[in-house]
Amino acid sequence: MNKTLFSFMNFSLDRLQHTAILVATALLPRRLRVATRLRWLGALQRKMLRRANVVFIRHPKTGGTWLRVMLAMLYTLKYGTSIRRVFRSDELYLQNQALPRYLLTHGCAAWESLVAEAFTNQDRTLDDKRILFLARHPADVAVSWYVQYHKRERAFRREMLELACGETRDPRTFSQWEFITHESLGLPAIIEYHNFWARMLASRDNALIVRYEDLLSAPEQTLTRIGQHLGEAFSTDHIRQAVDFGSADNLRKLEQTRFFSNPSLRLRSRSDSATGKVRRARAGGYREDLSLEQTQWVDRMVASRLDPIYGYTQSDTNQQPEPAVLKDLDRP
Repeated sequence: MNKTLFSFMNFSLDRLQHTAILVATALLPRRLRVATRLRWLGALQRKMLRRANVVFIRHPKTGGTWLRVMLAMLYTLKYGTSIRRVFRSDELYLQNQALPRYLLTHGCAAWESLVAEAFTNQDRTLDDKRILFLARHPADVAVSWYVQYHKRERAFRREMLELACGETRDPRTFSQWEFITHESLGLPAIIEYHNFWARMLASRDNALIVRYEDLLSAPEQTLTRIGQHLGEAFSTDHIRQAVDFGSADNLRKLEQTRFFSNPSLRLRSRSDSATGKVRRARAGGYREDLSLEQTQWVDRMVASRLDPIYGYTQSDTNQQPEPAVLKDLDRP
């Protein structure tokens, strides 16, 4: 098949609608622009939620892109779908109607908060979906989120987040520590975000919580478990190839060469490595970014506020919970 035609077939109309909404509202006054975008993007998100087969919930900088790349490669190896555009919505379904429609969502912020509302209200349309939540140590998320917010976050999202939390000062002028301690953007909000989804998913048989740290320490076993949750039996060889393809070194090379057609997977500036999508790709890095006093404050916050279901402790960010805890969501 012609590559241009195949690429067009692989382009989600949801993403086209998303872009059209942003363009159509770009010249409106700020408050009207945000209000209109919240309403229109919310309607689009509601449509996507209703028809989705898989709801993939993640906070920025928890490894969601990495996991999607590995899953995309698994679908490519098994079904022959394109790997050049990593799915966000119905890209897989457009190529093969036996494959699922995804909803990739934060779930709680801006127009995506209607997903949280659906879970809070126990919307019955969620019952036949496969729910996947990707967790990461909140301190590592906070540090990486600070860099993302400064270097990569799109202006329309920043505008919505800042208006929602009543922030009058541009958070990009915050120091790293000011950002990390910010109640609505930093560590406190990220902890509450994880706690909210622990509460929402605890009693759902169709939900799976996976930790970024488990993908790092046992990628093949964890990816196999995710595939099983999605109703797929990927071969051992395909799992191994997907893990190799998704390695940090390979993803950096692909980012440099603009391999993926997704704009979000491209390097923003060759002169500034911090604009890259792939950073250090390891656990516990926040300890190197913060002072001893700051690290101790962060560890106390996590130990005292974070739901223990995630298995993160003050003394060991790499502690591995029993797989059954994450698979079945049984509280200790």
